[in-house]
Amino acid sequence: MSALEAMRDRRSWSKVTDLAPTGPELEAFVAAAGRVADHKTLRPWRIIEIRGSDRDVLARALNKADGKRGYSSKPRRAPLIIALVADVSSKKIPAWEQEATASGVAHMLSLVLDEAGFGVFWRTDDNTRSKVLAKAHGLNKGEVLLGWLYVGGKPQRSRPVRRKTVDAAKHISRMPGGKKSRKVDDVSL
Repeated sequence: MSALEAMRDRRSWSKVTDLAPTGPELEAFVAAAGRVADHKTLRPWRIIEIRGSDRDVLARALNKADGKRGYSSKPRRAPLIIALVADVSSKKIPAWEQEATASGVAHMLSLVLDEAGFGVFWRTDDNTRSKVLAKAHGLNKGEVLLGWLYVGGKPQRSRPVRRKTVDAAKHISRMPGGKKSRKVDDVSL
């Protein structure tokens, strides 16, 4: 599968099976995803692997952040949850750019997991930046939680589910004041 095909066919899998990548498989996927564009090669990100009973720690923290007791059922929706953390402590690069790099890692990771046959969905929470969730994830000073990738096996479907194609023309514009036309073959633009 080409990168274009992987991007075009990507979809979120809100229901997944108990199949999850092994530790070594996950390491290989993270190594590939870590090749994302990264100004000054800071690698301003890390992931937290959440499996098994560790999901209960997240479940309790999610409820506590919402002012509730007990355990949220959300972390039981997938056998592997990957927390994405951005380290925005560097003063060399703006914080937004460090978060963009970490977000890029999350998306690249979701693509490689999907291509490897795993169902993935991205999840955030109103309390993602709360002190409760920061503590539960063991975040260091200068780190922020971006969200989680929920990962599991892709369930069998009786028919394929297709997402609507993105109308790219609605999302592409030209620089104001630039040339009004260009030749497609003109590489000098």
